[in-house]
Amino acid sequence: MIFEQLMGNIVQGLILGAVYGMATMGLSLIFGVLKVVNVGHGAFIMVGAFITLFFFNTLGLNPLLAIPVAFAVGLAIGLLFYHTAIKRLLNAPELATLLATFSAGVLLEESIKLIFGSEFRGYNWDIGNIDLGFTALPVSKLYACLGSVLIALLLYIWFNRTRAGTAMRSVVEDSEGARVCGVNVQGAYAMSFAIGIGLTVASGVLLTMFIPVGINPYMGGGYTLKAFVIAVLGGLASPYGAFFGGLVFGFIENTSYTLFALLPGVEPFALTRFLSFMILLIILLIRPTGIIKAK
Repeated sequence: MIFEQLMGNIVQGLILGAVYGMATMGLSLIFGVLKVVNVGHGAFIMVGAFITLFFFNTLGLNPLLAIPVAFAVGLAIGLLFYHTAIKRLLNAPELATLLATFSAGVLLEESIKLIFGSEFRGYNWDIGNIDLGFTALPVSKLYACLGSVLIALLLYIWFNRTRAGTAMRSVVEDSEGARVCGVNVQGAYAMSFAIGIGLTVASGVLLTMFIPVGINPYMGGGYTLKAFVIAVLGGLASPYGAFFGGLVFGFIENTSYTLFALLPGVEPFALTRFLSFMILLIILLIRPTGIIKAK
C-alpha cells in the first residue's frame, strides 16, 4: 500500500515538476538577459489562472485554449511594464528593480481583486483518468505536463534556430559586442522581458489543472517562493536548467510528503517545505551554479 502510494506520488510529482519548471523559465530568462529579479513572479501566474477561469466558467471553452491568449496577454503586460519602468531602471541599483517588480505584483493583485473579488474560486475540468495500476492519473494533469514540455521545446528551438533568438543570446554573452555587430540591444531586452512574462502568465493556465479550488488574487506568494528555489536549483540564469530544476523540486515535494505522512505527530506539508529549502541550501553549498550552469 505504501509502495503504491509512493510510486503514485513520484509520478504525480514529476508531472507537477514539469509544470513548475515551465513556470520558472520566465523568471530565469528575465534574470539571465536583464539581471532583473522578478519578485512579483507569482502575481503574473495568478493572472494566467484567472484567464483560465474566464475561458472555462464564463465562455465554456476548453481551458487549454487559454494558453495562447494568456501568453499574448503576458507579452502585452511585459512590454508595457518594460517600457514604463524596467527600461529606466536597468542601470539603477538592484533594489530599484526589486521594488518595481514587487509593486507590479501588488498592482496586479489589487486590480484582479477589484474586478473579481477576493474569494477563492476554481473549476472542474474532468476528462477522465489513466489507470497506471498504482495510481489514477488525471488526463488534465497529463495535458498540463505535455503542454509544459512542448512550450519548453518551442523556446529551445526559438533560441537556437531563429535570428531573434541568436541576437538575444549574443546580448547575454556581451551586450556591447552585440551592439557593435548591429544587434538592437534594447529591443532584445524588451523582447526577453516580454517573453519571460508571457511564459509566466501562460504557466498559470497549466497550474490550474492541479488546483481545482484555491484560485484567488493572492495565490501567487507560494509560487514565487517555489520559483526561486527551482531557479537556483537549475542555475538562476538558465531557463532550461529551471525546467529540470522543476522536475527535481516536484519529485522532492511529492515524495517527501508521502514519507513524512508516515511520521506520527508531524505536519507533512510544513516538513516538505522545510526539506525543500534544506536541499536548496545543501546544493548551493556544493554547487552554487545550480544543476545546469548558465551559458
